[in-house]
Amino acid sequence: MTDCIFCRIAQGEIPSDTVFEDDEVLAFRDLNPQAPVHILVIPKRHIATLNDLSAEDAGLVGRLHWVAAQLARQEGIAEDGYRTVINCNPAGGQSVYHLHLHLLGGRQMAWPAG
Repeated sequence: MTDCIFCRIAQGEIPSDTVFEDDEVLAFRDLNPQAPVHILVIPKRHIATLNDLSAEDAGLVGRLHWVAAQLARQEGIAEDGYRTVINCNPAGGQSVYHLHLHLLGGRQMAWPAG
């Protein structure tokens, strides 16, 4: 999608503070961090929302979580703990319609979230 900001980041058209990249996944620091560590983990292929996943995407979703866990270790937040979040649609807080996982840590997370 030419108008999707995350697609443009994944294609290298818009610079990002990239912390991980492979053929399927890109991870970069959020421009508006909500915690000391706030990284977005995205599939390079455009998928608008969690609702748009197919059964064939199950491995990709697992990979997003695996990358997040590796980055938590790399960022030094794995032992104390961290949060991963995928927002879906307006009531779920999604503001960019390209599937993305938030990795948040480096501070105590409150509960309930929201």
